[in-house]
Amino acid sequence: MTLKNNYINWIALADPAVVKTICQSLRQMRLNRNMSQAELAERSGLNRVTISRMEAGRAATLLTIVQMLRALDKLSVFNSFAEEPEISPMQLLREQERRRKKASPRKK
Repeated sequence: MTLKNNYINWIALADPAVVKTICQSLRQMRLNRNMSQAELAERSGLNRVTISRMEAGRAATLLTIVQMLRALDKLSVFNSFAEEPEISPMQLLREQERRRKKASPRKK
């Protein structure tokens, strides 16, 4: 893991290393809450063995990760996934060209 000042260079990590780093982070979140695997299993609705395997770095489903994060009150980590749509400069220019430039004459 390439951890430096709470920054992980995700791009430098191979996919299995990314999974392992996420699993280690989930384990640390659980420990920071002073929660046992059994307690987390009860709160999340997961099996304790599932949590143990995941913390060991084995691949997990996104649903399992969500269940664990919800039980740890850490769903806010997904805030960085909330992307706003971006408008390209060319699309913005086309939109501006289509805007009305003057009013139409009134019909009698």
